Amino acid sequence: MSNDARERFIDEVSRQLTPWGVPAAAARLYAYLLLSPEPASLDQIAADLQVSKSTASVSARLLEQYMLARRLGVRGSKRVLYEASDNYENMLVAQNRLLDSLADLFDSGSEAADSRARERLAEVADFYRLTRQGMEQALETWRSSRRPRQDAG
Repeated sequence: MSNDARERFIDEVSRQLTPWGVPAAAARLYAYLLLSPEPASLDQIAADLQVSKSTASVSARLLEQYMLARRLGVRGSKRVLYEASDNYENMLVAQNRLLDSLADLFDSGSEAADSRARERLAEVADFYRLTRQGMEQALETWRSSRRPRQDAG
């Protein structure tokens, strides 16, 4: 991939993820890690993305929280490397827990609401539960489609 194509990809990933609340620096780092053939150090990330080392560090830690990146220690050194996570489902599993929690919260909120608000809260709770079920089905489809390739390798 040419440097221009690489930069366009990194910028486009950033444009796509920032409306979802991912800071631009973290979105750029995620794209960078997806393209990186090997784990990268904070110094390397900072230089390649032209950001400060502290911005690279904060972004890498945020991606760890989102479960989109993984930190690797270097044996015999304090140096840390980062790579894109290959467990794509962790983020969706966490979102499913949030959807369940929100649905339960909206159900419990109906106790304090009038009949119109109660109906609205029940509808939102049902929507979140249905969304969660759809995501779980998608995860199951993903898992079953991945097994043959993993077992064969």
